[in-house]
Amino acid sequence: MNLKQLEAFVCVAETGSFSKAGKKLYLTQPTVSAHIQSLETELGSRLFIRTTKDVVLSGDGERLYGFAKQMLQLEHQILKEFKDRDTRRGNTIVAGASTVPGQYILLQILSLFANTYQDYRLDITECDSLEVVERVAQGEFEVGFTGTKLSGDNCVFEPFYVDNLAVITPAESRYESYLETGFPLEQLYHERLIVREEGSGTRKETEEYLKSAGIHPERLNIVATMSNQETIKKSVSTGMGIAIMSEVSVEDYVRQNRIFRLPIREGELSRKLYMVWNKTSKPGPAAKIFIQFVRDWYEHL
Repeated sequence: MNLKQLEAFVCVAETGSFSKAGKKLYLTQPTVSAHIQSLETELGSRLFIRTTKDVVLSGDGERLYGFAKQMLQLEHQILKEFKDRDTRRGNTIVAGASTVPGQYILLQILSLFANTYQDYRLDITECDSLEVVERVAQGEFEVGFTGTKLSGDNCVFEPFYVDNLAVITPAESRYESYLETGFPLEQLYHERLIVREEGSGTRKETEEYLKSAGIHPERLNIVATMSNQETIKKSVSTGMGIAIMSEVSVEDYVRQNRIFRLPIREGELSRKLYMVWNKTSKPGPAAKIFIQFVRDWYEHL
């Protein structure tokens, strides 16, 4: 059963008529009848006694009526609480971002937005892509920014940036030839690899790309799993191993000649970064303005 069925049931009980209930709920009479029939079938009980003049509750219907009223009142309290929360938020946009969008892509957007909409305040939490989606789905974040598209039945994903990934290695002579030829993926089997944590969009997209190229991630020599981008770059620069990272996140180390950023010989590895929001609770007015701002920014790249 669902709340729409219970709402139709309570309305028929209180109006004594399927047609009156339909008008009150802006539903057709057949729809109201279908809701009641589904309830009766699921509960295995007749809920109304139909006469030529009106419709009255049966004994089981009276029992259900008390429970149904409580559930609808609770629904009303929940909606009111979240509406009040949105009102309290005012011009604050509550958002979440995974590492690459949060640390490297959104910085420019946030600066432009803050200068354009000076009355709005951004409250952004950084976590991995999986947690961003989970907290959007739970209504904690009005909008999220992730490094991959994850499952979430009540979430809407919209691309807002295309991010290229590359192999990074220590700036050592043995890797220098790959700057021209590109790094062969088969070579990964002979290297020590540093990878992002579970839940990372970069890790998910990388593993999917490797599998599509015939590389088996489980056969790679993974020497460390790290969640911090800076720690990975430092570890690579000191010779601990190599990694696959977002190109935009390693530009500083490349300029300083601390690491090599190598193209992949088998072809470009790119992934879309996504904005995500909850299609059930939906973003508030301020968050909708921010989402549109990001869309416009992306279109003019």
